[in-house]
Amino acid sequence: MPIRDMLVTLAVLITLPYIFKRPYIGVLVWSWLSYMNPHRMCWGFAFDMPFAQIVALVLIAAMCLDKSKKSLPYDKTLIIWALFLTWITITSIFALFPESAWILYIKVLKIQLVTFFTMILLTDQKKINQLIWVIVLSIGYFSVKGGVFTLVHGGAFRVWGPPGGYIEENNSLALATLMIVPLMVYLYQITPKKWIRYSLAGAIILSLLSALGSQSRGALLAVIAVGGYFWLVSSHKIITGPTLILLAFLGFSFMPGSWHERMDTIQNYEEDASAMQRLNAWQYSINVASDRLTGGGMQAWKLESFLIWAPNPHYVHSAHSIFFSILGDHGWPGLVLFLLILAMSWWNLSWVIKNAKGTESAKLAKMIKVSLVAYCSGGAFLSLAYFDLPWHFYAIAILLRHQNKIQEVPKFLHRNIKQSHRNSGQPRELEAPAHPVTVKSSL
Repeated sequence: MPIRDMLVTLAVLITLPYIFKRPYIGVLVWSWLSYMNPHRMCWGFAFDMPFAQIVALVLIAAMCLDKSKKSLPYDKTLIIWALFLTWITITSIFALFPESAWILYIKVLKIQLVTFFTMILLTDQKKINQLIWVIVLSIGYFSVKGGVFTLVHGGAFRVWGPPGGYIEENNSLALATLMIVPLMVYLYQITPKKWIRYSLAGAIILSLLSALGSQSRGALLAVIAVGGYFWLVSSHKIITGPTLILLAFLGFSFMPGSWHERMDTIQNYEEDASAMQRLNAWQYSINVASDRLTGGGMQAWKLESFLIWAPNPHYVHSAHSIFFSILGDHGWPGLVLFLLILAMSWWNLSWVIKNAKGTESAKLAKMIKVSLVAYCSGGAFLSLAYFDLPWHFYAIAILLRHQNKIQEVPKFLHRNIKQSHRNSGQPRELEAPAHPVTVKSSL
């Protein structure tokens, strides 16, 4: 019996009793299985074991047995989120290929369910930080290993992700890597132990090298977008700017000629077959969404539908874009709802940064915004609309705002306090409370 299979199975089984005791651990274990896919690195019985489903079922049972009060934090984003899930259910019913659509729909629904459990169970910053560590370690395992691989082989070979997951492809792993690098920066900022900070610094460098080693053109564009945005929001622009330029120079100089030749095709996209296939798929998504209110439904990127709506029906290709993927799958209403969730999550993060300055919440919100820049810029060329990580970011944005809700003292109360202090002869600095009143939501 393979030792690796036994170790992974034992690791999962050990966590089950702890999930019953503390249900939020189930979210952490499920995230580890989802992002890292450790069973897919086995060669025996564990390879096809439904560990994530087992953990999810135990988590549901633990939540049912746990008598403590649980509820979703109130946020307007959840209304749009619920509308989006309702809409993709409708589009799956009216999909061009219902059987194929329902297979992906069930998979997406499972991801969404655990994401909602995240918002219910991760009730404080400590638990959120634990989730961030799980995400970083799970995806970081492949990005750090990929960085070492790129370093050893001089960037001559592509870096691939874990088999069987959303980030198996080199392009997808590169984007996921760029999305966790800001999380590594956040952990570096809040971690007091020097050896962990040094390890994170090394992981950041190797992960960036891994993203370049993927030879993904979308990743290169995302690197440029992330670097530019990171510099804009940095409070030490004089230091950050030259550092980013130096890292870019060293990275580009290290990569071999084959890498530079591939990146040069960005300018000459009309001569690149892959680029032309993507443009054909994007036009297909526009056509099918304009012709059908519900779009084509999930898994409709097939020859039969391309014969009707694609400019070149023989270029059957997936969307390779989070935006055109949603548009083709769920029509214009689906895309609008998808963009609204993204925009409202961005607004929640901005609110936390403004109203919780100096806290871990504000630091995390700032880095998640950088991650979302990577997702939107790199995801414009990748089909990762249903990938777990951005949805986890939307959930964390809601949690951070909910945990830091501050209601300013109303104006009429300010006036009454001032008048009371004047009448009592108290000094001027006591005219208003030193800190805003914190109001905890009952939801």
